[in-house]
Amino acid sequence: MMQVLENIQQAISSLDLQKRYFLAISTAGIGGLLLYRAWTKKSQKISVGDGWWRTEEKPLTEDRTIRPFVVETSKEMLEDLYRRIDQTRYTDSLQDCRFHYGFNSTYLKKVTSYWRHEFNWERQVKVLNKYPHFKTNIEGIDVHFIHVKPVQRKAGQKVVPLIMVHGWPGSFYEFYRILPMLTETEEDVVFEVICPSIPGYGYSEAPHVQGFNTLDAARIFHKLMERLEFSEYYLQGGDWGGFISCNMAQIKPECVKGLHLNMINARAGSTLTIFCLLVGRYLPFLVGFTREDVRRLYPYMQKNVYDLLKESGYLHIQATKPDTAGCAVNDSPVGLAAYILEKFSTWTDYKNRDLEDGGLERKFSLDDLLTNIMIYWTTGSITPSMRFYKENMGKDFHKRVDNVAKIYVPTGLAAFPHELIHCPWVWASSKFRDIRSYTYMPRGGHFAAFEEPELLAQDLLQFVKKVESKKAK
Repeated sequence: MMQVLENIQQAISSLDLQKRYFLAISTAGIGGLLLYRAWTKKSQKISVGDGWWRTEEKPLTEDRTIRPFVVETSKEMLEDLYRRIDQTRYTDSLQDCRFHYGFNSTYLKKVTSYWRHEFNWERQVKVLNKYPHFKTNIEGIDVHFIHVKPVQRKAGQKVVPLIMVHGWPGSFYEFYRILPMLTETEEDVVFEVICPSIPGYGYSEAPHVQGFNTLDAARIFHKLMERLEFSEYYLQGGDWGGFISCNMAQIKPECVKGLHLNMINARAGSTLTIFCLLVGRYLPFLVGFTREDVRRLYPYMQKNVYDLLKESGYLHIQATKPDTAGCAVNDSPVGLAAYILEKFSTWTDYKNRDLEDGGLERKFSLDDLLTNIMIYWTTGSITPSMRFYKENMGKDFHKRVDNVAKIYVPTGLAAFPHELIHCPWVWASSKFRDIRSYTYMPRGGHFAAFEEPELLAQDLLQFVKKVESKKAK
């Protein structure tokens, strides 16, 4: 190497002054071009235009009012619910089937009995109203959100805005256990949290025309934050919330101080992925796998590939004919509960299928689970929530601009062991180009904020501290 450098130096020395000047200018030009290309690539943003989600013509002026909202209930609604529950027709479970055929109807009767005779919806409505709710009209639809500010701010404590986005079949209520850990912390950083409902979910109005996808939701949530007068903020999400948060980072990276995800969606390229899987078990260091990646990937890849097929039947239905299935579960509260709660069982841990009760009450209370069900039931939002799959998973979904574009904002990744698919750091780095933290979480599955709020809060906090400390320097 030294000999090569000496030869280059001698060659440059042999040039006359004019040629040296030309070489210097050319080198500077090429270097400048490379720097410009790197800068433009890093600052590249996705352009998503604008939207209007009503059948009526868009008015000339937009109502930007933010209105307080209160969750309410009525005697008539509860009477209708109880009548429907009482008229449910059950099918007996097969002997020793546990949760392998779906929601075990023997245990379903126990859940339904609790719902009918012990669950107190009026009390849970008060729990929901614990935090301030609001609605505002964006792109023609009413968007619901809760806005939780720090209860008490200590001297020197920095308040940072954070938007947390839920997925399916969850809701903003998933974050109720984690909110006190973020807004009442004694750490140097405390959060001001905004939790919106995705349009078509819960108390957010559903789009009235076709085509509403994660990019549109991301654009609407940026508009929401702008309307709340935030110019910079952090993002956190899993499931659809993860997709939407990623899109927000791609659309307006200048507004995103950091992106934190508890479901990691990244592709290393089909050829590279296959190579990694073939080689990774025997020579993990060669493809950038850690021992923990090997532990999490290979039992899944070798023995449980079929699990993903078994657990994705809902996806094929909702991505093709959501209204057909939706009309059934929207009409039957017990059908709705079985459809949704089965996901809270299996997506928490695949091994829950071996249990008679699906392991539901190991991580959740029936009150919390049924509160989430009631948000869907009382708003009639299950069908529009299912349509979100069809709108996002159309033709050439994997070629859509956001799926091929990189993300350059500071990123924190929390890899929970029972998430549906494990994504190693080396794969994640192909999409997320500024990973500040990657944590192998010790326990937990798909519904991180609902299952393990303390773990998620700790990981989010350490990530934000890293980003803030670097900005300070």
